[in-house]
Amino acid sequence: MTDPMAPSAPLAGVRVLDLSRVLAGPWATQLLADLGAEVIKIERPGAGDDTRHWGPPFTTRTDGAPGDAAYFLCANRGKQSVALDIASPEGADLIRRMAVDADVLVENFKTGGLKKYGLDFDSLKAVNPKLVYCSITGFGQTGPRARQAGYDYMIQAMGGLMSVTGQPDGAPGAEPMKVGVAVADLFTGLYASNAILAALHAARASGQGRHIDIALFDVQAAMLANQATNYFVSGTAPTRMGNAHPNLSPYQPFPCSDGRVVIAVGNDGQFRALCQALGEPDLGTDDRFAANAGRVANRDQLGPILSALTAPLTMAALMQRLEQAGVPCGPVNTVDQVFAEPQAVARGLTVEQTRPDLNAPVRTVASPIRMDGAPLVSDRPPPALGEHTDAVLARYGKPDRA
Repeated sequence: MTDPMAPSAPLAGVRVLDLSRVLAGPWATQLLADLGAEVIKIERPGAGDDTRHWGPPFTTRTDGAPGDAAYFLCANRGKQSVALDIASPEGADLIRRMAVDADVLVENFKTGGLKKYGLDFDSLKAVNPKLVYCSITGFGQTGPRARQAGYDYMIQAMGGLMSVTGQPDGAPGAEPMKVGVAVADLFTGLYASNAILAALHAARASGQGRHIDIALFDVQAAMLANQATNYFVSGTAPTRMGNAHPNLSPYQPFPCSDGRVVIAVGNDGQFRALCQALGEPDLGTDDRFAANAGRVANRDQLGPILSALTAPLTMAALMQRLEQAGVPCGPVNTVDQVFAEPQAVARGLTVEQTRPDLNAPVRTVASPIRMDGAPLVSDRPPPALGEHTDAVLARYGKPDRA
C-alpha cells in the first residue's frame, strides 16, 4: 500500500487538484494517487461526480440506504473529496487559492468552460507559473469539434474502433461492436498521466508549467495502432474479423469439450510446437501453413482443422499440453473467474478497504504497478462526498463548507 505522505512514495509531496469527473480524468488522478500524490477531488455539493449515481449496483450505507455506485469506486481510490461550487465567486476564489500551492490540475470541462470562472490555464498560470494543467476533452482545444462533448461510446464509433470490433458481415450477430469497458476513457487517462509526469519533470527543471491538451478522439485514433498502419500501408480500411487477428494466425479462441481456450501463436516455431502438441506434427510443415503469411492467407482452412483437434479435449488438458510445449494460451474467463485465478490471488489484484459510512468493505482492483517488489496502491478508499471538505479548506483559511 502507498501512504501518500510517505517519503518513499514516488510522487510524495506532489499535490493534484482534480476537477474532473466520470472516468478519463479520475482514472488519471487515481493512478497519480496510487503513486503517492495527494489528490484533492473537487465535487459538486449535494451531487458529486456523476458516476456516484451510475448504478445499480450500489454500495449500502450503514443506515441501509443506497451508497455510491460501484462505477464511482473503480476510479477514485486515494483521493480526498471536497464539496465546492466552483460556479460561485467564493468557490472559484478558493480553487485559485488552492492552485497556488498545487503541482497539477486536471479538468475535463468543455473547451473554454472554465475561463468564465477565472480557472483556465492562463488565469491560474498567473498565480502559479509551475502549475501543470491537464485538460481532457472529447475533441481537444482546437478543430471544428473542439466545443462538442465526447463520450467513450461515441468516440469508439467515430474513432474507428467499432469498425474493427465484432463479427464480420454475413456472420451471425454481425454488427459494429463496442468494447465491453470504456477503453477510450481508460487509455485517455493513461496518456494523460504519462503527459502529466513528463510535464512535472520539465517544470522542476525549468520552473514553467505546461498546458496539456488530451482528447478522447485523438487517443482513440492512436489506439488503432497496427490497424491504422495496416491501412496506411495497404490503402484498404480494416474490417471486422470477429476474434481473428488481422496479422497473425492462429490467434483466436478454440473450442474444448467444456469451454474455449485462446491460442496465441506469435511465430512459426510456436505453430510447429502447437501442431506437435495436438498430435499432428506434419501440419506444422504443410506448405499452406508453415509460415505466418500463409496461415493468414489460409486461415479459413486452418481454423476448422485446429478446432477439430481441440474440441474433444477439456480446457485443462489442452492448456496443459500447450503450456508444456511453450505455446501461449489461456481460458476465456468470466470476471469472477479472473479474480479467482491463482495468479490473481498471488499478485494481490483485489484491494479491500473500509469506509465508516458503508456497511461492507470496498473492493477495487489494485494498480498493476509494482516497484522494488512492492505494490503501489493508496491506503485511502474512494471517499464519501465532501468527506474532507472542512479539513482541506481549513488550510486556506476557510474552515466552513463553501
